[in-house]
Amino acid sequence: MKILFSPSESKTNIDSAKNISKDCFIFEDLFDKRMKIINIYNEFIKNSTEKDLCKLFGLKTYNDSLRYDLFEKGCIKAILRYNGVGYKYLDYLNLDEYSQKYIDNNVLIFSNLFGPILAKDMIPEYKLKQGERIQKLNIEKFYKDNFSLYIDEFLKDEVILDLRAGYYEKFYDIKKEYFSFKFIKNGKVVSHFAKAYRGILLKEIANNNINTKDELMNLNIRGLKLLEIRKIKSKNELIFKIIG
Repeated sequence: MKILFSPSESKTNIDSAKNISKDCFIFEDLFDKRMKIINIYNEFIKNSTEKDLCKLFGLKTYNDSLRYDLFEKGCIKAILRYNGVGYKYLDYLNLDEYSQKYIDNNVLIFSNLFGPILAKDMIPEYKLKQGERIQKLNIEKFYKDNFSLYIDEFLKDEVILDLRAGYYEKFYDIKKEYFSFKFIKNGKVVSHFAKAYRGILLKEIANNNINTKDELMNLNIRGLKLLEIRKIKSKNELIFKIIG
């Protein structure tokens, strides 16, 4: 099974002695493509106006710490770098060794800057507001155009669970049957709670070493009740009611 996941705006500031290099990322053959985006980003940070830099980062006020060299920042696992709502509920550091290894190798995160990366891939702390352009460059289209064939091959023989927020579908279109989850509370689709339940779901999948369709369909998650399964073309959408 492979799980597609979103990054988060919130990130940890943990440092290390490891800097960006080819062995930090999955799809090493495409490192030069990835570096094209990273270099454009890094030059923009060094040379842009304070106003443009704040816009890129989604901030109201400027301070000198915003001008950094990405290549001098230390890298840690992506799954530890991101610490938004979903990642807090996953609580990676408190998983056992086997569950952590499951996450490391089976979760593909779609980063706004680095593109598709495994949970175990190494990235530095960075800022980039979702959907912002660098010199009018459409980053999600760039990664979709250049990485899709490699992702297709990576997912070829796998059961796929798509836990991405809708925006990150712009980075990659799934070409085969897959599963997704929708969460309902008081008769309405929830968004903020969805982030938490994606993290909870990911934790339960890792703890139970889920690898097949049947195992996924039979997974019991505390606080959720399966209402129905909707088949929409290649998507199997599991609709869950949040209870309690």
